Amino acid sequence: MIKIMNWNPNMKTTAFFVSMLMTMLPSGIVSGQQKPTTGYAPVNGLKMYYEIHGSGEPVVLLHGAFMTITNNWTTPWGNGATDWIGELSKTRKVIAVEMQGHGRTADIKRDSSYENLADDVAALLDYLKIPSADIIGYSLGGGVAMQCAIRHPEKVRKVVSISARFRQDGLVKEGLDAFPKLTPEAFKGSPIEIEYKKLSPTPDKFADLVNHIKAMASRPFDFGADKLKATKAPLFFIHGDADGVRLDHISEMFSLKGGGISGDLGKRSASRLAILPDTTHVTLINRMTTIVPMINDFLDAKP
Repeated sequence: MIKIMNWNPNMKTTAFFVSMLMTMLPSGIVSGQQKPTTGYAPVNGLKMYYEIHGSGEPVVLLHGAFMTITNNWTTPWGNGATDWIGELSKTRKVIAVEMQGHGRTADIKRDSSYENLADDVAALLDYLKIPSADIIGYSLGGGVAMQCAIRHPEKVRKVVSISARFRQDGLVKEGLDAFPKLTPEAFKGSPIEIEYKKLSPTPDKFADLVNHIKAMASRPFDFGADKLKATKAPLFFIHGDADGVRLDHISEMFSLKGGGISGDLGKRSASRLAILPDTTHVTLINRMTTIVPMINDFLDAKP
């Protein structure tokens, strides 16, 4: 059992994050795929770490806040192991990245914002000479994926947004209230802090990462309903029924992309929606065996 220090379970400030950190386990599995190609891309002042697994049509994986490639996409969670990269790379070229300040990508003196992070992804695709790609993002990464579709439509074929929102008020009130009160001490001894210190080129600056993400999450943002509606890339919104994103916000996003109609009576939207039962923000990642086949079907679908 992992010991998480300095936590008071009665404090609402950290309650939103306790389940995430207690559910996660340290890295413990290695993909059965061949050793990936790795590198650092010079993009927008960053040296952005990336890994390339498999071959086929390109798909970019964008992790959640505070996370890395390993503890988002290839780590045992809960009662079962999940290897998203291993599964997706069976038929695709998977490009997994670590965004500004996360994992092996050092932070720079620049605001962490969905817009900036999306521009980094677009620049990475240019660096790798990939004209366009599918993008899968979880949580923070899902918001970045949506911004990629908004800001760089020519580089994005399809988007899978897992437990993300396009406006700050899309989160339930408990989540909105918790972020401004978050402190680095809430992660003391946790797998997230351990992974950061293990991989980061600046292992003593974990507090800076927490404060940057805290500022980003606390700052009002709105991608714009009109802009989301105008995106040409089909979007697949994947959520849990208890993942912290308001159900009416999920419905709004899907409706903006043509959802909410009777597919038997008219042309269906190319975008999709899935809401998994008895599933939280954290346990969505543990639903890999359910979600990956749906993602493959979506990405393979013809217009």
